[in-house]
Amino acid sequence: MEYIDIEKDLIPYRFDISLAEEMYTLEVHYNADYDFFTVDLELNGEILAVGEKLVYGMPIFYDIQDNRFPKVPIIPYDESEQQTEVNWKTLSESVFLYVIDEEGENTG
Repeated sequence: MEYIDIEKDLIPYRFDISLAEEMYTLEVHYNADYDFFTVDLELNGEILAVGEKLVYGMPIFYDIQDNRFPKVPIIPYDESEQQTEVNWKTLSESVFLYVIDEEGENTG
């Protein structure tokens, strides 16, 4: 299964990723006071979203209706279903950002 691995030791950091044949830039931030992560999204240098909070089981950018956004859902999820939160302890340990393809399957 395909997932986006977040390198917590590098935060805040930016990286490029191909999603549904488009090249996006994601920037990951961590709020240490409240123990949560946010993601910024860019396409071709244009900022599309800033501070999108990672919420367990909810697709990132799910509430935004804009054709410039990724055409595939990215969902923070724990395959073992032991965790229900996205925080410093769980992200990239048991909770990963899974990329779901057009057929509703995990890719990879």
